[in-house]
Amino acid sequence: MSIKEKLKKVLIQSLNLEVTPEQFYDDDLIFGEKFGLDSIDALEIICQVDRHFGVAIRNMKEGRPALQTINSLAAFIEAHL
Repeated sequence: MSIKEKLKKVLIQSLNLEVTPEQFYDDDLIFGEKFGLDSIDALEIICQVDRHFGVAIRNMKEGRPALQTINSLAAFIEAHL
């Protein structure tokens, strides 16, 4: 399973998103209108990335660009493995 596939499954499950992995496109904005997520969800994503991938997002300077899309978050994870 690729990082992107695992990431989608983790986010869908942990955030109770009502989409399938196939409906969660790699370039969808994570915090766009499609998912209705907020700052509490951002904290949950940060915790899940650390838990499932062992990669910490330490501050918003690195976190904000990483949390844009599945593509950007997967690239961040790959760069920090």
